[in-house]
Amino acid sequence: MNFKKDLTENILAFWLKSSIDTKNGGIYTCVDKEGKVYGTDKSVWFQGRALWSFCKAYNTIEKKPEYLEAAKTIYSFLPKCTDTDGRMFFTVTEDGRELQKRRYYFSETFAAIGCAEYYKATGDKSVLETAERYFDVAYECYTGVRKNTPKINPDNQAMKALSPVMIMLSTVQVMRSANPCEKYDAIAKKCLNDVINGGFLTEKALMEGVSAEGEFMSSPTGRIVNPGHSMEAAWFIMMEGIITKNQEAIEIGKKIIDITWPLGWDKEHGGIIAFTDVLGMPPQQLEWDMKLWWPQCETMIALRMAYILFDDESYKEKYELVKKYCEDNFCDTENGEWYGYLHYDNTVSTTLKGNIFKGPFHIPRLYIIMALLDEYGNFDKYIG
Repeated sequence: MNFKKDLTENILAFWLKSSIDTKNGGIYTCVDKEGKVYGTDKSVWFQGRALWSFCKAYNTIEKKPEYLEAAKTIYSFLPKCTDTDGRMFFTVTEDGRELQKRRYYFSETFAAIGCAEYYKATGDKSVLETAERYFDVAYECYTGVRKNTPKINPDNQAMKALSPVMIMLSTVQVMRSANPCEKYDAIAKKCLNDVINGGFLTEKALMEGVSAEGEFMSSPTGRIVNPGHSMEAAWFIMMEGIITKNQEAIEIGKKIIDITWPLGWDKEHGGIIAFTDVLGMPPQQLEWDMKLWWPQCETMIALRMAYILFDDESYKEKYELVKKYCEDNFCDTENGEWYGYLHYDNTVSTTLKGNIFKGPFHIPRLYIIMALLDEYGNFDKYIG
């Protein structure tokens, strides 16, 4: 893979081809293998995520006017995705009318990072203010200031999940890069502590969910490990260690990689699986042994980061293994971009290139990071 060339001429070019909605604003992500739109419902997650991707590429890789123009079109659509209470929807019609509003506040976190990166591209203070509004709403949801309907009745089974903590850590890292201040330093420190010391990290795995007190729960839900999330969390933690010069965090990120690899890597067919049960019991998720695009991306980032930080050839070997696996199975050399979903034996499950959950984010982020590492050999440009 030539990451810089592939990012600009393949990955982002694929999404620019027909997914930007110049009439209504925003971006379509329901596209087929050739990039043609097959559904006009819009993912609000991907308004923020795509905004971040185009702006990050503009800010760090190449100042292509089409990236900034796409970002402007997407940014203009965000108000339509925002309800009167400041919360965002999950999906909207192509012209921005509400379809679904969920208890999750990831729409707001992704809008925050997209706006923060757009601010860095434009220098427009009003954009930074918008980013901070979205972040503050998300953080109020995260801390419970804004009440959300719980997924499981806490009176009968009180649990806490890994994903909100790790995403908040990543989000505040982006916010801090746009506006360094004590507020974001304190939140990042708390999130880091919550991931490391909140009960999620055990000697066997980084768990997806634990009891409200941070205890392991031996139930089908409590035993689940998501290797992609674990690898993603590992590099978020190591990134925080790099930013704050916290060697302990870097070492813990390494530990997470080391315990996750044997749980996630399919020794027979290759690839990182979607889910596993930490005690080896049958996972309830029927897609548990499928190979999805994003865990491969996060694993590659984590492994290359570990190789750079620890100069251990075993991480480079694993990185090259996953990289070749993706080249051989996910990359569509004929039509561009990546397939998103493979069966356990690496046959393509569906030829779509995008849907409500897959769009320009994990793959562009991978290519941006790898291109910068190829050029600079460190993470300074990405962090800045």
